Amino acid sequence: MAYKIVILGASYGSLLGTKLLMAGQDVTLVCRQATADLINSKGTDVRIKLRGEDEHRSFRSDDLPGHLDAKTPEQVNPNEYDMIALAMSEPQYCNASIVDLLGRIAASGKPCLSIMNMPPLPYLRRIEGLDTKRLEASFTCPDAWNGFTPGAVTLCSPDPQAYRVPEDGANTLHVGLPTNFKAAPFEGDEHNKILRDLEAEIDAVRVDGQDVPVKLRVFDSLFVPFAKWSMLLTGNYRCVLPEGARPIKEAVHGDIELSRRIYELVNEIVSRLGADPKDRVPFEKYANAANGLLKPSSAARAIDGGAQRVERVDMLVTLIAEQVGVSVSELSGIVETVNARLKANALEHT
Repeated sequence: MAYKIVILGASYGSLLGTKLLMAGQDVTLVCRQATADLINSKGTDVRIKLRGEDEHRSFRSDDLPGHLDAKTPEQVNPNEYDMIALAMSEPQYCNASIVDLLGRIAASGKPCLSIMNMPPLPYLRRIEGLDTKRLEASFTCPDAWNGFTPGAVTLCSPDPQAYRVPEDGANTLHVGLPTNFKAAPFEGDEHNKILRDLEAEIDAVRVDGQDVPVKLRVFDSLFVPFAKWSMLLTGNYRCVLPEGARPIKEAVHGDIELSRRIYELVNEIVSRLGADPKDRVPFEKYANAANGLLKPSSAARAIDGGAQRVERVDMLVTLIAEQVGVSVSELSGIVETVNARLKANALEHT
């Protein structure tokens, strides 16, 4: 039986959408009207490189077994779907039409799989001993998450790296780093069955007899997706400079020992929340992967382009550190730089 999945966000969300379509699931992408019209007329084109091949292959939605359509937030009825995926950056959830849709999703009780870097507040409420009220300062619109049942919200680490190709249209996505989505469980068995079914069906897909990268992996731990935090603080947010931006590779390898200290510091914060050391990604593995990350992070590019709001995982981790008793001296400079750049951007728009 095919599941019906609605995904908020048609850019990064089209990667998860394509993997679901390949597994025979039915997908709705939620986006602006112009993008919805484009997708409904021409479909999506997600480009993934298979192992051992030199060139990316185009996986067009029209050629895949699942059914794809696109809708605006106002057109979505959450009750028509089996699961909702959240694939937009956190500030985008402040849009009035999205806030309204989130309210309808919360009321529906449908399971929500977040593939945001910034974990939704309902998910953080599942972490024992964490005072989420004190974390709201790191969210652009914390009230947008009111009404959700925490156990019906889970988190999936958006580890695969992908970007739009502007000259090819808003329905095209290029996958640069085809790693796996790593999901934590829901509280309920019924919701977890959906996750496990999707995991198995995505894993079974073959193209010309070959395995297709970018899997959905489901874990028993709530903390597995938090392994991304050490990478974000070590690389992504340190791409943001007082002036300009630098590639992730340079942020990590410019001072490798400082990067190691920041990485392990964030790991310690997550461990004090309750994570098992086996949930971590070794620093050496991350540093090696960073050698191939030759562009600034999306947050750094957005700030350099004048954005006044970006996801603030840097601030979130710092606020959590204060609750678990970890000194944040080496993180505070990162937060201060991002704060200063965002403030400067805001002043330019006044």
